[in-house]
Amino acid sequence: MKKIKTVAIFNQNKIRRHWDGEKELWYFSVIDVVQALTDQADQLKARKYWNKLAQRLRDEGSEVVTKCHRLKMKAVDGKMRITDVADTEVLLRLIQSISSPKAEPFKLWLAQ
Repeated sequence: MKKIKTVAIFNQNKIRRHWDGEKELWYFSVIDVVQALTDQADQLKARKYWNKLAQRLRDEGSEVVTKCHRLKMKAVDGKMRITDVADTEVLLRLIQSISSPKAEPFKLWLAQ
């Protein structure tokens, strides 16, 4: 059986991910993606950014946030913690809402 890597690297940033073999989809940690695109110093700041972005999107009537799921992933402290995740399609839509020069390179990386 092939071992599936649960961490991918984008520009030296670790992006946690989970493979759903049943749906044949990757799910990526939204906070990790936000941290990578916005150059946040730590995950707490990235989480705050994500919370504000998610609220803004909800207020605008966007359904993107409701398409995010919650999964347990290994956190920095080594414990399994619940975090927001998105599949590739939803993540691409979320990235459009983040003002970052890294957005286009990230989309290309994600498409690989």
